[in-house]
Amino acid sequence: MKAHLKPYDEKMTKTLDSLNYNFAGIRAGRATAAVLDKVTVDYYGVPTAISSMAAVSVPEPRMLLIQPWDKSTLKSIEKAIMASDIGINPNNDGSAIRLMFPPLTEERRKELSKKVSKYGEEAKIAIRSIRRDANEKYKAMKKSTEITEDDLKIYEDDLQKLTDKYIKDIDKMCENKEKEIMEI
Repeated sequence: MKAHLKPYDEKMTKTLDSLNYNFAGIRAGRATAAVLDKVTVDYYGVPTAISSMAAVSVPEPRMLLIQPWDKSTLKSIEKAIMASDIGINPNNDGSAIRLMFPPLTEERRKELSKKVSKYGEEAKIAIRSIRRDANEKYKAMKKSTEITEDDLKIYEDDLQKLTDKYIKDIDKMCENKEKEIMEI
């Protein structure tokens, strides 16, 4: 990795990490604890992640089991799940909460697929924005004679190659997630 690309490579990697995080919240027919990552519970006035206050397990392919360490938080967890956008009603049996993941309908699959595309497009925009900022910095360096015209061209070419690589990675991630959603 060329030194002038390192900070931009790190920013682009963070963009991919963010996209992965967003994709984890999209359920694809199978139960996964990642759908609860964005759900927070008001625990003594502090927004707390469910995974920090309960054991979350997947006893069956289409079921999540949430067993809070403090049973008095059951109602709060249930309310937080109902208020979230995961679209699953919790079943509270007094000691644990079960989330049953229904099979996805064709319509819901298409909705989720659009959401994946939207997240992918947002990530591409972020990557292009990083490229634009880098190009502006390179042009400023050329203007202040820190680099030559030839260096500027090399830097811009290197940056474009890096950008293309990350855009291709985003496309691949979107394709894989859509495939996962569409599989029955």
